[in-house]
Amino acid sequence: MTKMNFEAIKVDKPSDIIIKQIRELINSGTLKAGDVLPPERKLSESFGVGRGHVREAIKKLEFYGILKTQPQSGTVVAGMGITAMQGLISNILDLEGHDFYSLVETRTFLEVEATGLAAARRTQEDLAHIEAAMLAYEKAVKENQTGLDSDFMFHLAIADAAQNSSLKSLLMVIMPDILEYFSKEEVCTASTKADAVEVHRKIFDFIVAQDVEGAKEAMLEHLKPVLEQSKLRSL
Repeated sequence: MTKMNFEAIKVDKPSDIIIKQIRELINSGTLKAGDVLPPERKLSESFGVGRGHVREAIKKLEFYGILKTQPQSGTVVAGMGITAMQGLISNILDLEGHDFYSLVETRTFLEVEATGLAAARRTQEDLAHIEAAMLAYEKAVKENQTGLDSDFMFHLAIADAAQNSSLKSLLMVIMPDILEYFSKEEVCTASTKADAVEVHRKIFDFIVAQDVEGAKEAMLEHLKPVLEQSKLRSL
């Protein structure tokens, strides 16, 4: 009897579908920098989902720097620089061999430096965001979920705490597809996720203590397995 290999079907969350639609509108030029989105209520009606899903999508896009909510104007498109950079690395998962390794190596270099800056510059608000993402990832691991979103938000919160918008933008372009690739390839096993939980806490503690070198070394320790796996792929 022929062995059949079925793949699990991934069902996108409503907020993720909203994000994809908004980003497609930006990429196509339908939405431009400075354009104002309809109110939350109208977006909810247009997408046919609850306002909570719309709110979650907008919050993520604001965090990514693509949207910005202004008290008088509403939610406006802001991140055209990020959109332009996304066009340069639109097919990350199609990169082969040394090209993919170089990309992961670049991500490692950028993120280690960002972590050092975060340790030096973080605010109490930054620490709250990093900790919230860290705890969300721990919860996902305990519930045997991939934790991909919360892992991304943990790293992004650190990049945000670095208070360097260019560095954050570069990492936002590179990280999501790298994380998705390693998730699809099942590089992150239960044991590596448990290790990640431990190292996340170590990184967070160093950032709290404003220990720049300790934070950088902990992040490098965290990213080494990813770097090594990508190097094996390049051989």
